[in-house]
Amino acid sequence: MDRYQRLRAEYRLATPETFNFGTDVVDTWAADETRNAAAPALIWCDASGGARTYSFAEIAALTDRLAAALGRRGVGPGDRVMVMLPRIPAWQLAMVAVLKLGAVAIPCVTMLTAKDIDYRLANSDASAVITTVSEIDKFASAPTNTLRIAVEPAGAEPDVWSPDGWLAFDRLLTEDAAEFRAATVRAEDPALIFYTSGSTGLPKGVTHASRALHAWRGSAEHWLDLAQDDVMFCTADTGWSKAGTSILFGPWSRGSTVLFYDGPFDPEYRLELIARHGVTVYCAAATELRRLVALDLTGRALPKLRLTVSAGESLNPPVLEAWKAMTGKPVLEAYGLTETLMLVANYRDTEVRSGAMGRALPGVELDLITSDGQLAAPGQTGQIALRLPSDHLMLGYWRDPERTASTRMSVNGQDYFLTGDNARADDDGYLYYEGRADDVINSAGYRIGPQEVENALIEHPMVREAAAVPSPDEERGEVVKAFVVLHEGFEGSDALARELQDFVKRLTAPYKYPRRIEFIADLPKNPVGKIQRRELRLREFAARQGEPRTQA
Repeated sequence: MDRYQRLRAEYRLATPETFNFGTDVVDTWAADETRNAAAPALIWCDASGGARTYSFAEIAALTDRLAAALGRRGVGPGDRVMVMLPRIPAWQLAMVAVLKLGAVAIPCVTMLTAKDIDYRLANSDASAVITTVSEIDKFASAPTNTLRIAVEPAGAEPDVWSPDGWLAFDRLLTEDAAEFRAATVRAEDPALIFYTSGSTGLPKGVTHASRALHAWRGSAEHWLDLAQDDVMFCTADTGWSKAGTSILFGPWSRGSTVLFYDGPFDPEYRLELIARHGVTVYCAAATELRRLVALDLTGRALPKLRLTVSAGESLNPPVLEAWKAMTGKPVLEAYGLTETLMLVANYRDTEVRSGAMGRALPGVELDLITSDGQLAAPGQTGQIALRLPSDHLMLGYWRDPERTASTRMSVNGQDYFLTGDNARADDDGYLYYEGRADDVINSAGYRIGPQEVENALIEHPMVREAAAVPSPDEERGEVVKAFVVLHEGFEGSDALARELQDFVKRLTAPYKYPRRIEFIADLPKNPVGKIQRRELRLREFAARQGEPRTQA
């Protein structure tokens, strides 16, 4: 029996009837004097030289004060709170405080536009927002009864800093918490909503129960291999679910220290941070690792780094080999999605097979289902399906029962959640990714719904129709390419392509803009007039096969 088989055989993680991450994890570690004396819970630094460390005891006290302040202003169990913050300690404080109240946190990236924010506020019916002062103009259309809290500029005095209608975050941290009592949160109570792109329509609100926050410690233990003496550095953005599992819920459930850096990506400085802070486990997107292996690491010391992991997009073998050659350690890839978080991983001290995503996590049961609704045999391609019930699975899409129901299927009496991803398995259970079953574009780990890009493009007065598909790219894996049909009287040009790119950036989050644009006379459609994105995608991949794939 190898290590992986032992992990699965020995797996035990019973879901408690109640679970509040703020009290059952943060406050529990805060009460552990030995853990508080050993190392900080959070090491924060930024590009300007700012730095701060926090113990679990400090995090516990500050989140009690913030939760008490929010509660006095009407935020309670079940209320939705939008948290749109960069990589600053206020993010952890806000997320934990919201959870202590039994409210539902909605983490969002700061790249969102005012239009993106308006949709999320209306869809979630959020009662409060927490952001930075530099972002408050994006909330101009928020309902008048929305509680508004802003993290003030560095050096501002909380007693005097007061934009119209906004409360100062730091001032709330000074309020009394003597009477505060955290909420009792049942395992099935909603705790988080992540907004994620789909192949059709507007972003959907993936709603997770508190039990999921408890279950995600499994990937932190078995994939990230974290313990109390580890320093975890994950570079995911705060609005992505990966930040939850690898910056907040996973590492702190294991009592690990988290390094949190707010600044632009610079390959040389990234390595300096890893060395300076004694990072032991490093998690980065494939795009980031591709940039790092381009450096000459000869003689560079990363003495404490023992594990590197990646998820969100696959790494090609040359990058994996180069990283192992330079650091002496492999990259352990994993697979998951916003609706479930991590499901498949490679593991320390087990065989890593070329091209494989890994094997199912302990506590996760997966099958592959063919297009005709049968269980796939080894070597046969099928859609990855999670056996139910599963603590990892979302409660559903927020206020969208029909879409939620569309992800369920029953085969031979077994209920499943369908992931939308195809794979094949070998005889030993290693899974090999075979692409999306829908049209979602995965660019540098960002999931981008084609319809969001298309809807933005057709608002331009020159555009009659548009279709967005993935285009192969050496650095990002895939980038968005738009096939654009113009109204009569207009002609495509490089200048117009740039204009359309800028136009999309103004209407939706900038990472969604089409990095490649091709003007065509007509889009391929089926007999009922539906755009055939698959045909365009196949054409694009065939056209770029065998040639260098660089970012446009």
